[in-house]
Amino acid sequence: MDIENIKRSVVTLRASIPENAFTAGALGTRREGSGVVIRENGLVLTIGYLITEAEDVWLTRHDGRVVPAHALAFDQQTGFGLVQALAPLDLPALPLGDSDGAFVGDAIIFADGEGEIVSGSIVAKQEFAGYWEYLLDEAIFTTPAHPSWGGAALISDEGKLLGIGSLRLQMSRSGEVTDINMVVPINLLRPILDSLLHQGEFSTPPRPWLGAFSAEANGDVVVMSVTEDGPAAKAGLRRGDIISEIRDGEVDGLADFYRKVWDSGPPGAEIPMRVLRDGREAWLRIRSADRNDFLRKPQLQ
Repeated sequence: MDIENIKRSVVTLRASIPENAFTAGALGTRREGSGVVIRENGLVLTIGYLITEAEDVWLTRHDGRVVPAHALAFDQQTGFGLVQALAPLDLPALPLGDSDGAFVGDAIIFADGEGEIVSGSIVAKQEFAGYWEYLLDEAIFTTPAHPSWGGAALISDEGKLLGIGSLRLQMSRSGEVTDINMVVPINLLRPILDSLLHQGEFSTPPRPWLGAFSAEANGDVVVMSVTEDGPAAKAGLRRGDIISEIRDGEVDGLADFYRKVWDSGPPGAEIPMRVLRDGREAWLRIRSADRNDFLRKPQLQ
């Protein structure tokens, strides 16, 4: 594996977001991370939260050269984001690997745009449910954790891109707590890439969105907060509510909660749910929405 050549394909990314953007309060107005060159024309793959509602994007090579870029697309379901350099990057594209063919125990390297390399291994491939109404059927988890994971490149021992870094988490094994990274598998990009390039989004019906940040505790789904003026807030869902039932089906954990919401009809459909609040049961009816309607859209160029 040519580590030096691989490092050239990973750039740092800086994005500026307007103060009045929908995600500015939660994610900030200045976001920094990494991106991976996946085409010779300067197409860069990153993690979507870095560029959501971005007004300006800048890419920096390892030699310090800064290139302006455009936030081309982001996909809510996978979490991927695409950026197009607006001037020649003159960097090699990192070939895409096969994340389905990567297994627990495989050796990997994690590379960020600053040139920091972490050598490690895959410790798990399993379902991941995020508190922001996000679900992957199979995410990749690696250790040791990279300190600058956002948009960083997960690379196989063959020098191919296996995924894009999303989160830093903790895993408990044999009574010991280990820092790990959650990575979005690269195979999720293949079926949506053309749609992202030409339409700015994947051409599937949008999922209904509630605007609720939730966590799982002992199998219960507990509301941590709700988005101001979002569907859940308007319906009266509150911090501390335990969501126990959607329509006529009991909720069995966070992933099951999301699947039941997404199976409840298109955005705009009314979703009845039973919640436990201060020891009492209550029924709420939440009219879902399309999350994309709340966001500033990348402008195709």
